[in-house]
Amino acid sequence: MTRPTGAAVGLQSAEEESYRILRSRIDLSRLPKFSRDVTERVIHASADFDYFTDLVCDEEALAAGVTALAAGAPVIADVSMVAAGITRSPVTCKIGEQLTTRLARTAGISRAAAAVRLAFGEAGPGAVWVVGGSAAALYEILARRVDPAFVVGLPVGFVGAADAKDALRASGISAVSNVSEKGGPPVAVAAFNALLQSALAVPGTRGGWAPGSAPAGPDEGGGW
Repeated sequence: MTRPTGAAVGLQSAEEESYRILRSRIDLSRLPKFSRDVTERVIHASADFDYFTDLVCDEEALAAGVTALAAGAPVIADVSMVAAGITRSPVTCKIGEQLTTRLARTAGISRAAAAVRLAFGEAGPGAVWVVGGSAAALYEILARRVDPAFVVGLPVGFVGAADAKDALRASGISAVSNVSEKGGPPVAVAAFNALLQSALAVPGTRGGWAPGSAPAGPDEGGGW
């Protein structure tokens, strides 16, 4: 039998204590399951209790995201920091590729927009998009009509982020977002991982890595 190392036990204990403190300071028990899972993970990742009122969670939309992930929908991240936080599922991220830079230059668009176009060209409709770094990526998803299965729309910034999230909510696309300028890669990853954990628990799930196909490790903001 393989036993946890001292470091692993220490990390697990610290995480458990962190969640205990969180739950002692805010009661999320009245929220429906997926909304509670996402809100708790985001607060845990950010140590920011304002997300309780800032997040916009629709239980039906979140359930659609879980269903899409369990069905094996492709996962696309807008920036490398988001992709790096998704350790339990294959993920596509085009932001750092040379072709993205060339497309941005020749088409006169931002690299974020070019990355969305290239990722959509590879994955097609029905993907789960995780946006935590770039309002421009979120705008491009809406403008290109990529027909996503679900969007984690939590970009950060004072320029365009809140407006892009408003536009996402107005589009009617199944999504999770927040009202303010806050957000960022850790928050987007936390929300995504909360949904992925539920998807991995679905009998016969096709979400995440197949057993043995990728090294497993603890994900951000909530362990396993």
